Amino acid sequence: MVRAGADRAQAAAATWPRRGDGAVPTALLVGLACPADTPVPTLAALADGLWAEARSVGAGVVGGDVASSPTLVLSVTALGSLEGREPVTRAGARPGDVVALAGRVGWAAAGWAVLARGFRSPVAVVAAHRVPEPPYAAGPQAAKAGATSMIDVSDGLLADLGHVATASGVQIDVRSAAFEIPARLHDIGRALGVDPMHWTLTGGEDHALAATFPGPVPEGWREIGTVAAGGPEVLVDGKPYEGGPGGGSTSVGRRGAAPDLQQSHPHAATLHGGGFAATGGGRG
Repeated sequence: MVRAGADRAQAAAATWPRRGDGAVPTALLVGLACPADTPVPTLAALADGLWAEARSVGAGVVGGDVASSPTLVLSVTALGSLEGREPVTRAGARPGDVVALAGRVGWAAAGWAVLARGFRSPVAVVAAHRVPEPPYAAGPQAAKAGATSMIDVSDGLLADLGHVATASGVQIDVRSAAFEIPARLHDIGRALGVDPMHWTLTGGEDHALAATFPGPVPEGWREIGTVAAGGPEVLVDGKPYEGGPGGGSTSVGRRGAAPDLQQSHPHAATLHGGGFAATGGGRG
C-alpha cells in the first residue's frame, strides 16, 4: 500500500529543485511502473496527488510512460522556465555575501524520528515528513533579487551549504542563534533524547531553500550566516559542527560531507522500506 502523501511528496521532491536555480516550474513528466494487480484506487490517488501538487505551482502533468513491474515505482521529472534569466548556480557565492534561508528546516527529520519509533503524532510534525511544504515562490524571488548562489535543502542544511562552499570555493559560517527552534520540536527532542538543533542543521527533506546575497535579503528570507574567503568549508558558530546530544556526529568540513543517508533522506528510507521505490528528477 502506498503511504499517504507519497504522491505529493514525490512531486514536491521533483519540482522543488527547479526553484533552486531560480526557474518557474511549468510541467511534470511521470514514469509509473507497477504490478498488473495494483488496485485502481491506488493509482487514482497517485494521479490526484500529483495533479494537486502540480497545480499548486501553476504546472501540469504533461506526459510520461507506464510499464509493468513487480513493485510500484514512481519517477517524476520537473520542467521549468528561467523566463530569460541566467540560472542561479551553486558556484557564485562571494566573500562578504550573507547566507539566507527560505522555508523551514528540521521538521521533516523530527517527523521521521517520530515515525521510526512507531509513533504517529504529533500530527503536524509527522505530516512535515510525509508531505513537505516547499516555499515554491522563493526561488524566482531570490533570482530576481540578485542571489549569487542558491540550492534546495534536501540533504540537510549543512550538507547542502557544503555543496555551495565547494562549488564557490568559499567558507560559510552558519549562526545557530539565527534559528528559533519551535516548542514542538523541543518537546520531541526531550522525549527522544535528541538536540533539535541537530535536526535543524542536518535534517533533510524539508525542501527549504538556501541562497547567498550581496546585500539585503528579500522579504520572507532570513539571514543565517556569512560567506568569507577560505575553505571550502562550512562552520557553525566559527567551528566545525560535531552533532548534538542523541544526534551523532556530523562534521561538514572541507569537502562538504553529507550526513548519514537515513538522517539526510528520511523519505527515501521510508519509501523503499515500505516497498515503494521513488526517485525525483531535476538537480539541486
